[in-house]
Amino acid sequence: MLKHLVTAVAILAAGTTAAKAEMPEQLNFGIISTESASVLEASFQPFLDDLSKSLGVAVKPFFASDYAGVIEGMRFKKVDIAWFGNKSAIQAVDRAGGEVFAQTIKDDGTKGYHSLLITQVGSGINSLADVLKCDKTKTFGNGDPNSTSGFAIPGYYVWAVNNMTPENCFKRVTSSNHEGNALAVANGKVDIATNNTESLYARLAKNQPESAAKIKEIWRSPLIPSDPIVWRADLSADAKAKIYYFFMQYGRFGDIEKVKRERAVLAKLSDGWGPFLASSNAQLLDVRQIEAFKAKLKAEQANDAAGVKAANDELARLAEMAAVVGQAGY
Repeated sequence: MLKHLVTAVAILAAGTTAAKAEMPEQLNFGIISTESASVLEASFQPFLDDLSKSLGVAVKPFFASDYAGVIEGMRFKKVDIAWFGNKSAIQAVDRAGGEVFAQTIKDDGTKGYHSLLITQVGSGINSLADVLKCDKTKTFGNGDPNSTSGFAIPGYYVWAVNNMTPENCFKRVTSSNHEGNALAVANGKVDIATNNTESLYARLAKNQPESAAKIKEIWRSPLIPSDPIVWRADLSADAKAKIYYFFMQYGRFGDIEKVKRERAVLAKLSDGWGPFLASSNAQLLDVRQIEAFKAKLKAEQANDAAGVKAANDELARLAEMAAVVGQAGY
């Protein structure tokens, strides 16, 4: 009997050790550079602390100077979970072994946001038509090439469909994150820049109201799905299950004091988040279709028959996927 008991305890201990081994000793959480690292770290740290406590392992923030740095961090397994925009999430999925598992929403329940073109109050620039004069007398602040709202969405709706590019329209084109572009407009460093409703009306208006008051919106995109949360697809099933449970219950399950505290933590993230929603790579379909349309237009302009065929094939593939999951059916 004693022998059997000892054997059972040994088996249980071995199983416990194996289960622990499924979870890495440390997880790195990638945070895209929408603002300065110091501001982002201050807002995300309470959330990361709660994630660490729930999982029983250290969770550290991972910052890079641009979106590509976080994507590469995931590619080389230096980032395990990350907050991305939809366009940068496409790169993370296609090039870095990532997989979408959750979606952010705002604390008011809104499931999307808008890309913007902004200018300084009193600039005399009042509409997209003014921007599209393209007389090379103005300067333009573009977004990070991996930014959805700062680059991909205006790249399609402002430039591609009008058969133009920023380089053909402006005397100088720069590139920065949302905060950098907003401050460049407010301080008269550029005439027009990309931005989004989250950055301008939530973060900047709250943190730097004097600068926000100098800025006006001159163009707004259709609704963009809220940002995805991506994990490394090669994380163990055990680790994924624990991470997924944490995200789905956070700010949603438990007694009222727990929910209240966690919702206060979420409200300080980015432009103010609410509880997460379940998601998948299907969330990226809309932006993938926009990228394919852009590729098709570019190929048509270059009389590139092979490029047009490749873009049409991709659009057909995406349409077939969309027919299965439905419109934004993630």
